[in-house]
Amino acid sequence: MQSLTNHFLIAMPALSDPNFHQAVTLICAHDEQGCMGLIINQPLDMSLAELFSSVDMAAGKLTRPGQAIWLGGPVRTEQAFVLHRPCGNWENSLIVGDELQLTTSRDLLDALADGLDVPDCLITLGYAGWDSGQLEAEMADNAWVFAQADPDLIFNTPVEQRWAKAARLAGIDLNRMSSETGHA
Repeated sequence: MQSLTNHFLIAMPALSDPNFHQAVTLICAHDEQGCMGLIINQPLDMSLAELFSSVDMAAGKLTRPGQAIWLGGPVRTEQAFVLHRPCGNWENSLIVGDELQLTTSRDLLDALADGLDVPDCLITLGYAGWDSGQLEAEMADNAWVFAQADPDLIFNTPVEQRWAKAARLAGIDLNRMSSETGHA
């Protein structure tokens, strides 16, 4: 299977795993070892200022203290992952695509605390991960479809519209789909 890096993984209505109900996941890395991504449409009841306070980081110079924090997935939910447009030279960053970068090192969080303004930035706690072959098996079971990632959907589309809009990128009208399977 081709690499799905820089693609959206869109949960189909019949997907029963509550961690991924109506999830849109940006695939950040996909190879023969497995796959990792960030769910981009599950906001937590937490702001950036609250996140910084919970880990005893000074937040006095934050330019966006009310910025929402997202649940990136059920794996390592104690770790922050910062998805952003390419900017800066951070210790631990992964180029996801021409317009997206994922940073997991604290230096970017420190820069945000010191007043760096990164307008197109989505901060998650945790990530979604699949072992080798696991995602491909789930896709064969029609749990997911995929579409090329669109940074505008991540950074500028209201959360309640992301699932349907991502599905449209894959050529799917969710209004015409049923969450029931196996019934004639």
